[in-house]
Amino acid sequence: MLIYGFHSVGSRLRRDPAGVSELYVDARRDDGRIRDLITLAASVGVVARPVPAARLDTLCPNGRHQGVVAMASAPEPVTDLDALLDGLQGPALLLLLDGVTDPRNLGACLRVADGAGAHAVIAPKDRACSLTDVAVRTAAGAAENVPYVMVTNLARTVAELQDRDIRVIGTADQSEVNLWEVELTPATAWVLGAEGSGLRRLVRDRCDEVVSIPMAGSVESLNVAVASGIVLYESFRRRSVKAP
Repeated sequence: MLIYGFHSVGSRLRRDPAGVSELYVDARRDDGRIRDLITLAASVGVVARPVPAARLDTLCPNGRHQGVVAMASAPEPVTDLDALLDGLQGPALLLLLDGVTDPRNLGACLRVADGAGAHAVIAPKDRACSLTDVAVRTAAGAAENVPYVMVTNLARTVAELQDRDIRVIGTADQSEVNLWEVELTPATAWVLGAEGSGLRRLVRDRCDEVVSIPMAGSVESLNVAVASGIVLYESFRRRSVKAP
């Protein structure tokens, strides 16, 4: 798969340099940013090959490569959720996706999860998008930073998180309890469904609470990535508020 842009390529070089088979840089560029990337690549054993900009444009005809393109293996989903949770430092912040199959939505969810400091994004194996090149590119480096965990049964995973004292909160437009009113515990897992279909009943019934996102306009629902950003950043905001 192709990854491009300084953020995505730099993240892959730092986390999984062995997965990078080729690295191309714009031969015309000689600025600090490109020199830093070449130095980073060299430090992890990856050789940057200067090529004409036209070559990069051919590789990424619809993408903003910024003069940097790498050929790399696709990130592998995490399969051992218990090991991931056992290794966390501090209370967990997790995002569970139920029925999100669009790779651009997945990539955007990974990106907001990274920005809000979430420890992982979790999805079922049978009703979810895998880490395709589109998802990875949309994530803009977050696919290398945020573990993507694919589980056999999402409802059962909800119960397992609850056994670890992680409060699981779902979202639904019809809920009378809104996001601003809900109590958030230090360890929280948010569960969101795909736009339109929402959460499956079994998953929704397993949640400790289901809340709605306050809406001031005429639209009835939000894109799952936008909604994920709102709820995760609300957790981030409350964690960041210092006691008087």
